[in-house]
Amino acid sequence: MKRQITIVLVLITLLFPIATRAEEVLSVDDIILDIYHAVTELGETDYEQIQSDLYALHNAPINLNSATEEQLEQLYFLSPRQIDDILAYVDHHPMNSVYELRLIPSLADYEIRDLLPFIYVAQPQASEKMIVREVFSQAKHELLARVDARNCEAYDESDPIYTQIRYTFDYRHRVRFGAQLRRPAGGDAESLQYGGYIHLRDIGHLHTLVAGNFQASFGQGLVLAPVFHTGKSAYVNNVGLQQEGLRYYSSVDGEGLHGAGATFRHNFSKRTRLDISGLYSMRRANDSTWHHLLGANMTLRHKRLQVEITAIENLWTDSIHPYRNAAYNQHYFRGRRQAVLGSSIRYNHGWFDLFGEVATAQNREQETGYGRQETSYGGTEKPHWGIGTIVGSRFYPTTGLSLMLLYRYYSPWFDNALGYAFSETSRIGDENGGYAAFELTRIPRWRISGYGDVFYFSGRKYGINYAPSWGYDALIETRFQPSSRYYMTLRLRAKEKGKLATYSTRYLFDYKKNGWSLRTTMEANMTRDSLGHIGYGVSAYQDVQYTFRTAPVSLRGRIQFFDAREWNNRIYCYEHDVLYAYSIPAVYGLGGRAYLCLRWQIIEQLALYLRVSETLIAPKWYEAKHPEWSPSDHMPLPSRTDVHLLLRATL
Repeated sequence: MKRQITIVLVLITLLFPIATRAEEVLSVDDIILDIYHAVTELGETDYEQIQSDLYALHNAPINLNSATEEQLEQLYFLSPRQIDDILAYVDHHPMNSVYELRLIPSLADYEIRDLLPFIYVAQPQASEKMIVREVFSQAKHELLARVDARNCEAYDESDPIYTQIRYTFDYRHRVRFGAQLRRPAGGDAESLQYGGYIHLRDIGHLHTLVAGNFQASFGQGLVLAPVFHTGKSAYVNNVGLQQEGLRYYSSVDGEGLHGAGATFRHNFSKRTRLDISGLYSMRRANDSTWHHLLGANMTLRHKRLQVEITAIENLWTDSIHPYRNAAYNQHYFRGRRQAVLGSSIRYNHGWFDLFGEVATAQNREQETGYGRQETSYGGTEKPHWGIGTIVGSRFYPTTGLSLMLLYRYYSPWFDNALGYAFSETSRIGDENGGYAAFELTRIPRWRISGYGDVFYFSGRKYGINYAPSWGYDALIETRFQPSSRYYMTLRLRAKEKGKLATYSTRYLFDYKKNGWSLRTTMEANMTRDSLGHIGYGVSAYQDVQYTFRTAPVSLRGRIQFFDAREWNNRIYCYEHDVLYAYSIPAVYGLGGRAYLCLRWQIIEQLALYLRVSETLIAPKWYEAKHPEWSPSDHMPLPSRTDVHLLLRATL
């Protein structure tokens, strides 16, 4: 039997490169673009962190024979079932080639292609002991200098120049240090934004140590959630999947935590471990108020079972109270002190995966502070505790078919600004809903996925001026890939929320050959509001990329047309940018947009990135929306030009 397995592995290793010699290897930018196209809601997605993580993995790939679950979870496009299957395969039979991934039924050919930039296969090192001398001699250094300029007639700032300097030190993902300084456009010396972090991993019983800017996530995110959330997406099997634990945060936009945290791990056996984490964060809540956070987590994992308990204590130097005249925030937290406690569980048994979390959050102070002395509605408020719970399961009844069921209930009094679990809104609370999804890959060359979600709000929500309210969200997407060179996808989506119904579709065709990459995308939507008014939005854009074979230069450009007369019909389009930057403009109105990106590897250690973009709006539409503008007064046409320049030095 072993001899037969060896023969099969040798044949796959020899024949797979021959069968795929014409296949174009995807770049990291292409994979990031695919992740964007899979996400259906953009409000909670931090693409800067995605790019930072994926480029770090590209520069220091994962050895599959020594990979951990935490490492593979950084590949956002992998589902929990695929991660478990990879680990189980390696545990029984260490790999000799990355092409053995084809023996794992849950991985399709195009998903293996997505993995290739981030993995390799080698024998695990006998010793993982870290030598200080090697840390500095074998580490990778990266220095970035970026300048952005904008020429826009409607731009009021006197200095439309954005600048950024960023440095990263990385030793095999075990020792990582980063710092950056940036000045927003139109800013001065007082508006400088700066930050940094230190991230250490696997030093004895110290599993993780972070200091500076970092993020924390445990369980399903009801207590603490990371900055990056996928939410609803075409990756239907990734719902409920969080990157657990403490990790660095490379941005300085204020969304992460600022302080320090540590995780200590004790391995009782190969499949049983205990993690204990503690963290402290201090950051500005506003110009006059500081927010202090104390948190702790205990995670016990035994074989297929994982149990967690998480607790945090929020302290503010001044009373927190939302805008008093808004009806949608009646149950938002008010006060100076808040406690949140949660417990989660996950159990994986091969053909099904169960997960869930229950949490409670204090909504008013009990004795002192804002809740007693300055209530927004008069009188003395009693302390309230809200309840939030989420439970779900993935089923794999047969190869090539997966099913997903999820239910969540967040009581009106449940409010935790640092948490984010599966939800219809960006702030969890006052929601009751059920979600069902499927993914079918059993048909050769096809992938069909879809979901349906129904939700109910007992109180008012932002943008909905009545209560109670309900809505639904349904999606189906098909992907057809007859060849490794090209594929096409079609997405249909229907959603109703707050008596606003939206129906949208997207068609995408991607083709790659001999250094050329062509991608055609067409999108359209139609909306109907409570008064019966119907609006529409359409957009079509063509992406072209070419990588020169005789020169270290690649070009990427786009030409786009859009017609979305109303704001409800706006269309979001992900655009390529310089390294570690992204742009997702909401095209609105009648006009066109184009950009061109250049990447020039000057020498091995130095690269230049340049991006130029232009947006033009039709004068007649602009004049109708802005009566003060008139072409007869020789006023300039509405347009906007952006130039981004970045230099990257590595060592």
